[in-house]
Amino acid sequence: MKTEPKPNVEFDNVFQDFIDQYPTYSDTQILDDLRETDYSRLDKLGHIYLDYTGGNLYAESQIEKHHELLKNNVFGNPHSTNPTSLAATQLVNEARAYVLKYFNAQDDYFCVFTANASNALKIVGECYPFCENSQFLLTYDNHNSVNGIREFAKHKECGFDYVPLYIENLRLDEKTLKEKLKSFDHKTNKLFALPAQSNVSGVKHPLTWIRYAQKRGWDVLLDAAAFVPSSPLNLKEVQPDFVSMSFYKIFGYPTGLGALFIKKSSFHKLQKPWFAGGTVNFVSVGESTFSLEESCARFEDGTINYLDIPAIKIGLEHIESIGIETIQNRVRIFTDYLIKTLLELKHSNGREVVTVFGPKNTTNRGGTIILNFCDENGKMIPWDYVEHLANEAKISLRTGCFCNPGLDEVYSCVSITETMKYFSQMNKGGFKEVIKYMGKLRGAVRISVGIATNFKDVYSFIQFAKQFVNMNASELEFGHYMSEH
Repeated sequence: MKTEPKPNVEFDNVFQDFIDQYPTYSDTQILDDLRETDYSRLDKLGHIYLDYTGGNLYAESQIEKHHELLKNNVFGNPHSTNPTSLAATQLVNEARAYVLKYFNAQDDYFCVFTANASNALKIVGECYPFCENSQFLLTYDNHNSVNGIREFAKHKECGFDYVPLYIENLRLDEKTLKEKLKSFDHKTNKLFALPAQSNVSGVKHPLTWIRYAQKRGWDVLLDAAAFVPSSPLNLKEVQPDFVSMSFYKIFGYPTGLGALFIKKSSFHKLQKPWFAGGTVNFVSVGESTFSLEESCARFEDGTINYLDIPAIKIGLEHIESIGIETIQNRVRIFTDYLIKTLLELKHSNGREVVTVFGPKNTTNRGGTIILNFCDENGKMIPWDYVEHLANEAKISLRTGCFCNPGLDEVYSCVSITETMKYFSQMNKGGFKEVIKYMGKLRGAVRISVGIATNFKDVYSFIQFAKQFVNMNASELEFGHYMSEH
């Protein structure tokens, strides 16, 4: 005989308090409806997914529409004019036009399809005309795929510099940024790389810096990968020279596809150092000469992913059917509730259980929260132990440095002297070896909410966090659970 599940009175009471605090939550009801249909597998499999910055979740309807398209048609390599090639070309063109329309970029930009956001950034690094008289400016808050561009700059003897962050809120030191943007008037081909939103702290950096930098002779590269999944980006209003993003970060499927937006007025600034199939109009073997394509095809090496690209349009239509503002509102509400509730957790001696790095409110921030758990003595609980417990509870979160060493160096208070000393004395070693050498437990726990998050997910994580109340971390060694489990 089937037993009815016992009502969870505590959950119901907490949820009612939540509704009272956030009355606009009811405006996002469509996402709860979709959770029961398009994202029902989460509850069927008992998953609590809190890694939307790592990768978004796809809707079942997206997969079904794409598979129906593939099952009912025949598509060939677009580099031809036969019937199947033309059919594929048409769908690729439709997807490209839809992407440009979605970001209001159809008049001013080329959309280059890439393998991912990192590949888009590599194109800029490889093709930007760095030289001895150039300058590359980055922020401490950058993904490693942006940091890696400095190697292209270094190889061409171009100078590079970083803008620091305020440790209190992990926002840009705007005074220093202004000084650096004004300091290289004598140089040409100056590139400033800015993340629209931090992939770690969730901080949204002011997009007004784009125009400010351009007025002072800088080209601007905007890394929008963490921003666009829950925020609108209007490229008619905000006009960086180059924009990188990844589509699975927005709607989960397909993976392996990103985009580089190139402002048409900056297109010929990117000097491609080689050519490949599909990128040229003409090549001669007898004479060492070739002619590159004059459009986005110039940077799409070889055969593009023509079977998956049509799924991009399907994904964007899914987001539009919900409304990016609805997703943004849902993310803002859950982020605010999580931060407030986690900071209220206290040990019996009054110490905070959770340390949240970066902004403690939702002003100019997204749905990514970087935090650490601390024991009753204020000692950090190793994040690999936290992840071990989360894995047992089927909670998907992320730990470590998140491919953003600048932020880790800031909130872990690692000095340049310490870093240089390690690299001067150690020839090899990974993250665990760096921690052992420096004697500092670096890294953190990252949670992020998104399109399919519901209140039960948030409530479950808060219940998970409560197990660290009054914990003593003296016997917990970093790296044990990473290596043993």
